[in-house]
Amino acid sequence: MRSMTLDAPTLEKLISAAVAAPSIHNTQPWRFRLDPDTVTLEIRAAADHGLHHIDPTGRALHLSVGCALLNLRVAVAHFGWEPVSRLLPRPGEPDLLATVRFGGTARTASSPRLYDAVWRRHSSRFPFSERPLPAAVLTELAEAAHSEGALLSSPAPRETDRLLQLTTEAERRNTADADRAGESRLWVRDPNHSDLGVPPEALGPQDSREQVPMRDFGAHRHPAVPASRPFEKRPSIAVLSTQHDSRADWLRAGQALERVLLTATAHGLRASLLHQALEWPDLREQLVPWPSDRRDHAQMVIRLGYGPQGPSSPRRGASRTLTEGASSVPR
Repeated sequence: MRSMTLDAPTLEKLISAAVAAPSIHNTQPWRFRLDPDTVTLEIRAAADHGLHHIDPTGRALHLSVGCALLNLRVAVAHFGWEPVSRLLPRPGEPDLLATVRFGGTARTASSPRLYDAVWRRHSSRFPFSERPLPAAVLTELAEAAHSEGALLSSPAPRETDRLLQLTTEAERRNTADADRAGESRLWVRDPNHSDLGVPPEALGPQDSREQVPMRDFGAHRHPAVPASRPFEKRPSIAVLSTQHDSRADWLRAGQALERVLLTATAHGLRASLLHQALEWPDLREQLVPWPSDRRDHAQMVIRLGYGPQGPSSPRRGASRTLTEGASSVPR
């Protein structure tokens, strides 16, 4: 689709694409503002949507915003502009995480399958089948991460078992920590009364084999959560990492994560994010597959496979994420 006029309906579609991105606990920790003079969209952190116990450094918040930024870039290119993005453009405004300027006609053709995947992608916390992932697809996912400056590793079975054990230990700690457990329960929301958080029916069951450690969210308190079921015997796990670990690297990792997830969606794959071990510094250090010729920084653990789509989580409308005065667009 090509539309070189940024009118109100187009702006709404662009913001809707951005907010379709995944975010930790579906907190949607972003705000958008349009500068009509430069035709630039600003993406700012919504600090009131932060997880102060689970994500005290804001790393996961930056990853979430990075995912939204990638979706916005895909949508801007879909409508015919060249998305010119900058990370952390004004040091004096730490909440301004990125900007996207609408450049001239897009230099390369947009990918219809990625834009289509923006609207179809969401996490599935349900059991996957035993069907193996094709090697060609895994290669394409790694290339998607590399194009955004990140590394996607697919560990061997023994290494996968070790990563799952680390995630299990993190889940045990999270459940035992009253502040973290309470914060997780706070974000389990009724979609009829909230456009934030995870609805109970989207939480999914626990693994009856106790091998795949899905986040509990205090699920036993919610009768809509399915009972435990057997998950796949050999989960397909991938680790997303970056060479450095600055705020800009977190934003790059978020863009890489979302490009991987959109590519997986385009291939009919489901994904869920195993973030628990990243929330404990000592466990996070052990997540990068070993041995390795470089000590990268783990940013996300992704479980991939074929299986049910699972219920979606709600999203805030575009008008609710635009700051005051940002609805005016150039004519």
